[in-house]
Amino acid sequence: MNEAHQYCGSDEWRQMIRDVILPWALGDEQLGDDVLEVGPGYGATTDVLGAAVPQLTAVEIDPELAALLVERFAGVASVRIVNADATALGFPDGRFTGAACFTMLHHVEPAQRQDRLFTEIARVLRPGATLVAGDSLASEPLQQMHDGDTYNPVDPAALPARLVAAGFTDIEVRTNEFGWSAVARRG
Repeated sequence: MNEAHQYCGSDEWRQMIRDVILPWALGDEQLGDDVLEVGPGYGATTDVLGAAVPQLTAVEIDPELAALLVERFAGVASVRIVNADATALGFPDGRFTGAACFTMLHHVEPAQRQDRLFTEIARVLRPGATLVAGDSLASEPLQQMHDGDTYNPVDPAALPARLVAAGFTDIEVRTNEFGWSAVARRG
């Protein structure tokens, strides 16, 4: 991620995740007691989820960000940070009771890799477990913010078919003026 993304580690962004984004995306959904977070980045969502669920495993592909998170969450028994590629997780089938990925899918390129990520999340979720995800809508200002960085926004209209192909059912996708959220169950 480019330097503009340091905002994603700020207290202001953490508050936005806690007070606006997660409540809007989650609604009344429960992720259970052993949750997978994909793409924590600077860890704002990790902070919020880590305080809300009994066990959180956050998988970050970037080794520098993963090391930063390992250091930050050292001594927090309920949060485990793993430096790995979430398209090829080393966890057994059906391991997790829920999964979350927020404001990170636009960093995954190409779309086929995003689809592999959805399929791998489905594999490690228990049948009936919930995936909750969200990201920004495509925009020129966000594209400019990603200068020199990957910017591959997800089209929310295409998301239901992509999630079905990955093994999810009961899919609900919502949008507002800023972004989209999706809730889906592992079939």
